[in-house]
Amino acid sequence: MESKIEVISTVTIKNSPDLYKVVDVLNRSLKHRDLMFGLALDKEDQEKAVFTIYRT
Repeated sequence: MESKIEVISTVTIKNSPDLYKVVDVLNRSLKHRDLMFGLALDKEDQEKAVFTIYRT
């Protein structure tokens, strides 16, 4: 069985200490719809975060 992950959308936003909580609740709430959410610090600007939505 091969798992294919598709990037649906990516946006760069201002980083916030609680932003990971939003990503966590989205992952828990929408897992059954084959959606996954990711958050990473921007490599060029540590004050920004990259939020990505995936279809699994």
